[in-house]
Amino acid sequence: MNRWRGRVALVTGASVGIGAATAMELVRYGMKVVGCARDVGKIQKLSAECQSAGHSGVLVPYKCDLANKEEILSMFAAIKEQHKGVDVCINNAGLAHPESLLNGKTNGWKNMLDVNVLALCICTREAYQSMRERNVDDGHIININSMSGHRIVPSADIHFYGSTKFTVTALTEGLRQELREANTHIRATSISPGVVETEFFPRLYKDNADKAAGSYTKFKPLDAIDVANSVTHVLSAPPHVQIGDILMRPVEQVS
Repeated sequence: MNRWRGRVALVTGASVGIGAATAMELVRYGMKVVGCARDVGKIQKLSAECQSAGHSGVLVPYKCDLANKEEILSMFAAIKEQHKGVDVCINNAGLAHPESLLNGKTNGWKNMLDVNVLALCICTREAYQSMRERNVDDGHIININSMSGHRIVPSADIHFYGSTKFTVTALTEGLRQELREANTHIRATSISPGVVETEFFPRLYKDNADKAAGSYTKFKPLDAIDVANSVTHVLSAPPHVQIGDILMRPVEQVS
């Protein structure tokens, strides 16, 4: 990770869970991390924790609603003005609503598409353009995907969510191909965790606390730091090594 010291990473959805753990790990390795989320207060607290811990990097909080494309573009403009640009883009933000295919609400579907797919694509495009205009040839774009992007779970609550993650799987491979065609050494990676103990299920089942809690008691889930460690593993690979896809799940998880 030494070659990333002092360089700029964007982590979306950095206020909690995988995003927060990833942002703090990158700061620990000496990176300047722009962490964005709607709840910027939580990121400000994380930034203070990083400073108190004496980490060599810095966490810069940025308030951004990823469902709003204009806010995303404003964020990249601010990063360019204040930090020159992005060298690493971690597309972590994602959400799920329990909207089935037969009875789901259109606005729930649209929100999942806006955040899980379109925001990821906009951030990817803007990060790539930032790298190219500064002649950064060793940048990295990492999409935090899901095991739901590789198989269909028999649960109507997450069928539409799963479809957005299948899209992320396809987009990451398409990105890899386009980066090769562009004659760049910028790398693209998808990391697909199974069940991780975060705010995912409490938010998904916000009206059913027992169901949310039960999602983490059937077996030992992954911790957010486990996924963050996969991010640093990918970034630590030699520049000529392309780690395209990581699938990771708890040992006891069935599918």
